[in-house]
Order: sequence, then C-alpha cells, then structure tokens
Amino acid sequence: MKTTYQYRLRPNKRQAQIFESWLELCRKQYNFRLDERLSWWSENRCPVNSCSLVSCSIAPPREQPNYYEQKKDLKTSKQLFPEYGDVHSQVLQNVVERVKKVYERYTVPDKNGKRSGKPRYKKVGRYRSFTFPQMKVDSIQGNRINLPKIGLVKMIVHRPIPVGFQLKTTTIVKKAEHWYISLVLEDVSIPEFIPDIIPTAENTVGIDVGVNSFLVTSDNEVIKNPRWYRKSEKRLALLQQNLSKTKRGSRRRRHLGKKLSKTHNKIANQRRDFHHKTAKLLVDNHEVIAHEDLAVKNMSKRVAPKIDDEGKYLPNNQSQKSGLNKSIIDCGWSQFLSILTVKAAKAGRLCVAVNPSGTSQKCSNCNQDVPKKLKDRWHSCPHCGASLDRDLNAALNVKQKLIQRRSVGRHDRNAQAVLNS
Repeated sequence: MKTTYQYRLRPNKRQAQIFESWLELCRKQYNFRLDERLSWWSENRCPVNSCSLVSCSIAPPREQPNYYEQKKDLKTSKQLFPEYGDVHSQVLQNVVERVKKVYERYTVPDKNGKRSGKPRYKKVGRYRSFTFPQMKVDSIQGNRINLPKIGLVKMIVHRPIPVGFQLKTTTIVKKAEHWYISLVLEDVSIPEFIPDIIPTAENTVGIDVGVNSFLVTSDNEVIKNPRWYRKSEKRLALLQQNLSKTKRGSRRRRHLGKKLSKTHNKIANQRRDFHHKTAKLLVDNHEVIAHEDLAVKNMSKRVAPKIDDEGKYLPNNQSQKSGLNKSIIDCGWSQFLSILTVKAAKAGRLCVAVNPSGTSQKCSNCNQDVPKKLKDRWHSCPHCGASLDRDLNAALNVKQKLIQRRSVGRHDRNAQAVLNS
C-alpha cells in the first residue's frame, strides 16, 4: 500500500537559497533536454529520406535522443557548467524523466487515439519542484528530514507518519513563498483493500454536486457552496490590475506578484480544506457513497462558435457560459471526488461513480422523462405528481442507479481506489 503525506518545510536561509538555485538549474536543464527532443521531432518526423526531383539525396536523419542517452549526457553538462555538480545526480535524472513523459504524451497517442498539446518551455519561476527518487530509511529524524547534499531540514509534522511505512520518494515543492515536502510512503505488508459491499437502500447514499449548493444527498442534506474564489475575485482583479501597470523587472512588480500568488494559494488551501472536511463527514456517516461520473473538463469547455453562410460569427452565449465555467472550476468537483474516493477506501467504505445519463431529467419516483433546462431548479413530474428540488431528485436517481446493480465488488472498474492522499 502506498500513500502520500505532505508537510510544510521551514528551511533556514542557506537551505532556501539552495532550493532556489536547484530549481533554476533544473529549469534550464529541462528546457535544454526538451529542446533536444522537439528539434529532432521537427527535423526528422517526415518519413521521406530522398528527393525524387533532384539527383542528390537528403542527409540521413540524426539519432533520436532518448531517456538513457540524455541521462548519460548529464556528465557533459557538469563538465561544462560546474554548478551542476552541487545538484544531486538523481534529481537531475528525474528532470530527464519528466521531459520523457511530456514528450511521449505529445508524440504517442493514448488508448483513445488522442495526444497532449506541444510541451512548452519553462519560464523563470514556472519550475516549482524537484524530486529525490530514492531516500534512505532513516532520513526522517523527529521533526527533521535529512536531504542529500542539503542536510537536516525542519518540517512541521502536523500529523504523525504511520508506523510501518517506509519512505520511498521525496518531492520539494514551492507554493507562493512557502516550501512543502511530499513524502511517498509504502508498507508492503498492507494490501490495497477494496471492500466487497452490496449496496442497499439502507447503507447507500447518493450525492449530486452542483453550483447553487455544493452537494445535496439523497437524504436531503444540503451543503452550501462556500464560493472561495468568488469571494476573493475583487481583490484578485485589483491586484492583477495594479500588477499590469508596473514595469517588468521592477521591485514593485515582484512585490505585487508575491501578493497575487499568496492570494491564489490561500484560495486553494481554503477549497482543499473544505473538500477534506466534507468528504470526512460523508465517509463517517455512510457505508456506500454513489456519485456521478462527471467529465468536468468537458463541462467547463467554451461554447462552439456559430458561423453563418457568409462566414460571420453569430452570438453563442459564451459570456453566460464563461460565468458558469468559472463557478464550476471554483467548486473543484474533480478534486473533491478524488479526495472522497481515497478517504472511503482508507476507512473501508465504498465510493462508486455511476453513469450520469438521465439523472437530472428522469423522475426519481416513476422513472419517466421530465425535460428541464439548466435554469429550472424545481422538479415537477406531470406523470406521478412528484414535486421536489431538482438536485434532490438527481441524488435519488444516482442512489437508485447504484442499487440496481447486482453487486459492487473487487472487479468493479469504478470502485478501484488509488490510495494517494
């Protein structure tokens, strides 16, 4: 079993300077290795090796840079730039591994035949973490951790590390002006436990996430949407406006940039804390939790443009959709459902995603279609006379969809929980 614990670091002045210098060196190394791969891709991806119109042949393509060749070439970087000798070798190897992953996502299609966008070079301040792929067993000493080539660094242990777990990987992350450490812990003796539970009407609750209310359960429990981003939107707009008026490279611009990043970091922390508390409340009170298998990325996309016969763009209500997209992203449904799944698995409970088709349009009482627009917030069924809140009706449908399955067990694809916190 693997799990991840994150703690805040309190490095001294010398250690903070080392962190900053390592991030900058890793950023430059990342851009260099990425440029090697992208330049080869742009020059040699064409399968043509000779020209039929000219008698001369095209020069043979050079070899494609790969993970192992770039890893060997790190010795050359250390010879040309001695400052790289101060960086731990495995940290630099991890940079090459990151380049390999982003490049393969761009060039190799996934199982659906889709590829990621072209990877971009990291600007100053955009490379925010470095990783130690291997750590010694006794690296953690009380409230300090012994990092290779850096020494003992103080960390705030706000929760104890579970007994029996061994430290595998360590990642140092910079968020705003603070430093954090993510510890990947593993205990081989504990298997990944997925309970075999049969959902029933008594042990199952259905939840429907929304924008007006963060979620509504099938027991008619309503959790309000805190709208963390919306509450700080005016302050963010003012900071961004003042930042745009400053001169690039000036001291005031750096000061306002730090203020802006602090505000964004605070909003993210507030949202994450709310998600953890809400997920714990559901896991403590229910044995089986059913939710919709939402494609949040598709729900928050821009509206497709409308073009008439003359090629002119027509109104497509994108301004209204932009406000809805902002509210959806402010809720953070994907993060919440991920946290909920992990907490349920660790507590021996079950969290299952069901097909969201028809949960809002069908009546939970008679299962008949009752078409509604997004602005219609009340469900009134003309067939059976049921009248209730739209979100409550959807939560009841989600619960019924899960109960209608014969069983949910170890081989259910939606019930496989990845134990990462």
